[in-house]
Amino acid sequence: MKKILLVEDDKGIVNSLSLLLNKEGYEVEVAYDGVEALNKFKLFNPDLVLLDIMLPEKDGWEVCKEIRKISNVPIIMLTAKDEEVDKVLGLKMGADDYITKPFGAKELLARIEAVLRRYQSDLSKSQKIVAPPFEMDLVKRTVKVKGKEVNLSYREFEILKLLLSSPGRVWTRDMIIKHIWGENFWGEPRAVDVYIRWLREKVEDDPSHPKYIITVRNLGYKFQEGNEDKQD
Repeated sequence: MKKILLVEDDKGIVNSLSLLLNKEGYEVEVAYDGVEALNKFKLFNPDLVLLDIMLPEKDGWEVCKEIRKISNVPIIMLTAKDEEVDKVLGLKMGADDYITKPFGAKELLARIEAVLRRYQSDLSKSQKIVAPPFEMDLVKRTVKVKGKEVNLSYREFEILKLLLSSPGRVWTRDMIIKHIWGENFWGEPRAVDVYIRWLREKVEDDPSHPKYIITVRNLGYKFQEGNEDKQD
């Protein structure tokens, strides 16, 4: 049974959509404001989010942005406005689709099915990264080094995924921050160095003499297959 998080502050709409989705075999969890939505997203672990834009506490734009920091789960935005600028903004924030109220039951169900189908197809195409001695499962979010599983934090995992995705490519601190933290990061670029140190402590045989996560002096970091060209 697929799980849908419905984020909507209109109780009438919530009741009608919940009945519809339950009838179609979906498990539904409801949040009535943006803060509750983010909390329930982490607890409920949905397969898809139906997200209204005009919400109390945090609006739908902000909720979408926060979810995208931690997950690629499909998001369909719900809005009373049929304006091109809103649709473009929603898609830039990371939404997968956009539906304008009022909408018919058949249209909504078709959008949900199409988005879930695309998402599952994307997962099947790119759910693992294998770059010896690393193996990453992007769905289960697990990492193995030489066959042994290691536990990484969310950002450690994302940094390693970025490095392994392009062996030998140099990633500057600014590039890593943009990909992992986003455009609105206000901290110190040296935060990247801290996460790299923590990552090395978990995946390198000797963190003081790394073989895989290599510092490129005055530039940034890269993933080096094998043990050549090592620098600390």
